[in-house]
Amino acid sequence: QAQLVETGGGLVQPGGSLRLSCAASGFTLNRYAIGWFRQAPGKEREGVVCVGSSEGYVYYEESVKGRFTISRDDAKNTVFLQMISLKPEDTAVYYCATQRPYSGYGCQPVTTYDHWGQGTQVTVSS
Repeated sequence: QAQLVETGGGLVQPGGSLRLSCAASGFTLNRYAIGWFRQAPGKEREGVVCVGSSEGYVYYEESVKGRFTISRDDAKNTVFLQMISLKPEDTAVYYCATQRPYSGYGCQPVTTYDHWGQGTQVTVSS
């Protein structure tokens, strides 16, 4: 059974850092399109970092560009989201998700992603 599990969220001060992990089981993560999404209270779920294939260009949402970095460890079948210089506006539940590979740059609509993790809470507050 395909499964994604996010870990690494927590409470941090503004300007702090966190590294989120997304561990896959039941399939090989790097054969699929991968995205990190977030959902703040009362807001729609939005794409933060997405790539259509392992050879594609990584898309970063404008507000996180230069602060967030995606990486992966194929031996662990895990993708990471390194977040630095965190801001209160980054507070949200963060999800990783996958779908069939696609060409082009950017995130696809949320509804096209067919595997999702359970989410991990990131809270940025003093």
